[in-house]
Amino acid sequence: MATDMNDYFNKKKKESGSSNNSGGGKTPKMPELNFNFGGKSGGIITFIIGVVVLLVLAKPFTIITEGERGILATNGKYESKALLPGLHFIVPVIQKVYLVDTKVRIVNYAAKIDRSTMSTTSGITTKDAITVLDKRGLPVSIELTVQFRLNAQFAAQTISNWGFSWEDKIINPVVRDVVRNVVGQYDAESLPTKRNTIAEQIEIGVRKSVDGLKNTPVVVQSIQLREIVLPTKVKEQIEAVQIAKQEVQRAEQQVQKAKQDALKRAAQAQGTANAKRIEAEGIAQAITIEADANSKANYLIAKSLTSKLLQLEQLKVQAKFNEALSVNKDAKIFLTPGGSTPNIWVDTKDAKQRTTAK
Repeated sequence: MATDMNDYFNKKKKESGSSNNSGGGKTPKMPELNFNFGGKSGGIITFIIGVVVLLVLAKPFTIITEGERGILATNGKYESKALLPGLHFIVPVIQKVYLVDTKVRIVNYAAKIDRSTMSTTSGITTKDAITVLDKRGLPVSIELTVQFRLNAQFAAQTISNWGFSWEDKIINPVVRDVVRNVVGQYDAESLPTKRNTIAEQIEIGVRKSVDGLKNTPVVVQSIQLREIVLPTKVKEQIEAVQIAKQEVQRAEQQVQKAKQDALKRAAQAQGTANAKRIEAEGIAQAITIEADANSKANYLIAKSLTSKLLQLEQLKVQAKFNEALSVNKDAKIFLTPGGSTPNIWVDTKDAKQRTTAK
C-alpha cells in the first residue's frame, strides 16, 4: 500500500515537472513522502499505532477512587453490583460507567441561606428551613443539620430505583414529613422546653423511615436540631412568662430567707429563754436548798431550846439591862409573858436607837 502511494506521488511529480518545463517556469520541489516502513513490519507498526490511537480516543477503562462507586451500564441497563475502587476495563460504546459519591453528605435546613454553600460539589447543601404548624396551627420554623451517605452496598440498586437525584427524592421528603408530624404534636410555647425530646423523636422517625425503604439506600449518620424559630408574639409571651417565673422565684427566695432569719431569731430567743430558765431554776434550787438548811437549822435549834436555856438567856438580857441603867436611868425592859422568850430591853435615851437581844 505504501509502495503504491509512492508511485502515485512520483508519477504526479514527473507530470508536474514536464508541464513546468514546457511553460519555461520553475517550481519548488515538493518534499518526498516516504511511507515505506519496510514491507510487513511497516504495516504492523502502522496497525499498532492505529490501535493505540483508538484506545486513547475510545478509553476502554475507568479508574474509581476511594469514596466512590461505579455504576456499570451495558446498553443502557445498570448492573446489579457497583464497581469497587480500582481500575476497570469496559467495552467502549456498549458499556459506560457512572461514578457516584459514597462519602458523607450534609444538608443544612436554615432560615438564612448562604448561597456560597449551595453547591453540591463539596458534599454540603443548604435548603430552606422547614416551616410547620404547631398543635394550634401557629407557624414554626425548624432548622436542622442532617448527615448521611449513600449505602455503598446497594449503590447500583439505589441509582436504578431512584436515579442520580436520590438525595432530593429520599432525604428531603422524609425529613420534612417527620418534622411536621413531630412538631405538630406540641404547642409553640412548649417547644423550647421539649427541645431534647423533639430532637430525639425527629432522629428516630427519620432513621425508621429511611431504614424501612427497600435495600436501605441511605445510611443516616446524625441529625442535629439547631434552632426552633417561634412567631414573634409567641416569643414575647414566653419571655413574659419567664420574667414572671423569675419574679416568683425571687419572691420565694426572699420568703425562704425571711423564714431562715425568723428561725434563727427564734433559736436565739429560745436559747436565751432556756438560759434564763436554767438560771432561774438554779436560783430557785439554791433558795430551796438554803430554806431547807434554815428549816433544819431552826428545827435543830428549836429542839435544843430548853426552859433552863431560856432562863439563862433572860439572865443575860437582865445583866445587859442593868448595865444600861447605870448609864441611862430611862432604859426600860419588857418582859414577855410566860417567860418563853428572853426579856427585851429598850434604851429610850435615843428614840432612834433600839437594841434587841435574844
